[in-house]
Amino acid sequence: MPTLAPVPQTSSMPSEAAPVAAPPAGLEIIAPAREKSAAPAWFLEKSAAAWSNFQSLPVPGLKDEAWRYSNAKKIALSTYHPAAAANEHIEAEAVAASSGLAETAARFVFVNDRLVVAETDRLPAGVICLPFEEALQSQAALLQQHFMQREMTLGSAKFAALHLAHVRAGLVILVPKGIAIEQPIEVFHWIAAEHAAIFPHTLIVTEDNADVTVVDHYRTLKAETGLSLAVADLVAGKGSRIRYIACQELGDKAQAMHLSSTVTARDAQVKNFQVQLGAEFSRSESVSDLLGEGSHSDMLSVALPTGDQIVDQRTLQNHKAPHATSDLLYKNALYGKSRSIFSGLITVDKEAHFTDAYQTCRNLLNSDEAEATSLPGLEINADQVKCSHGATSGPISDEELFYLKARGITDGESRKLIVEGFLADALAKLGNGPIADMVVSRIHEKLILAV
Repeated sequence: MPTLAPVPQTSSMPSEAAPVAAPPAGLEIIAPAREKSAAPAWFLEKSAAAWSNFQSLPVPGLKDEAWRYSNAKKIALSTYHPAAAANEHIEAEAVAASSGLAETAARFVFVNDRLVVAETDRLPAGVICLPFEEALQSQAALLQQHFMQREMTLGSAKFAALHLAHVRAGLVILVPKGIAIEQPIEVFHWIAAEHAAIFPHTLIVTEDNADVTVVDHYRTLKAETGLSLAVADLVAGKGSRIRYIACQELGDKAQAMHLSSTVTARDAQVKNFQVQLGAEFSRSESVSDLLGEGSHSDMLSVALPTGDQIVDQRTLQNHKAPHATSDLLYKNALYGKSRSIFSGLITVDKEAHFTDAYQTCRNLLNSDEAEATSLPGLEINADQVKCSHGATSGPISDEELFYLKARGITDGESRKLIVEGFLADALAKLGNGPIADMVVSRIHEKLILAV
């Protein structure tokens, strides 16, 4: 990965969270128990190889370019263990708390990586929408073709190997040619025990001219700590459309590592929207490979770190075909002593003429101690392209505050309105009113506590 010139921005606010008890002695990420698994042989071999790979790979250090301005040791693996099954009472609480969209085509609830709710009766005929473990049995060819096929180049190789070694939860979705699913598929992933780790996987494959929207929620119940190590593979066939929204709202002492990979065929369109509202430390890595002529990729994110939270964002827009377009818009509104790191790269291969690519990261600093660091980059090897990148950081304008307060709006409410307006253009790009409204309501809930 080439060296990128930083464009630093700065500012912050203290955390008042109660201390979390230390984990029992000896608690650590353990080898996956696959011996009695009913998974097919090819997957067991892949999983065993991943575990070996995880053990051999070093934890990225401060001098690793892919972890510049961040720290992989923030994900303290020695403090976590694979989540054990929750009891029926806790599972029922999680199901009751799984509120999101009013109308869905399908709805799933996982608690500690165990499936407890599966509602699929509203899906169109022919759509495959299965829990990961079930798909291993019936959709082996689909998984072998698309499951974690891309090399992790943004710094997460060790963590991706750990995910592959432990994965057993999540969804596998195949939308056949010409089928449009009008309502979203909604999935809840709950961590319901202290120091528990979950490893959910989402695989979405759309055939020619298909259309689907999937929303993944990541939350904690009766737990402040926890680790979510999630991976999403998005594979869009010719002329198809995928909208994928990952909404991370883990506990204040949790960690999150969420990796996503997008592949677009000719004239396909994919929107990948990352929402970061929880976790003490969260890192998202999003890669978009534009392989088909005329394809388009939207890479979107909103983050609202408060207290001492750290949001680490790494992206790659990889143009490999001519006449493809990509647009990245990341918006971070920071409070307290929180930090954000954004590192993004647009690459244009020598055959990818007439590429049109944009990359924008905006940071709104709501305290003098918040800090935002942005490192945008371009690597262009083709002619006749239009590429640009930009990053800004700054506080709320005094003029905006004066305008609102002069009309009788309190300081706190004025700041909340300005932040919501700052995030609005990223939310508008979702193009789905109910989902945008749901995300806005989650942002509003956190803003009440932050302001």
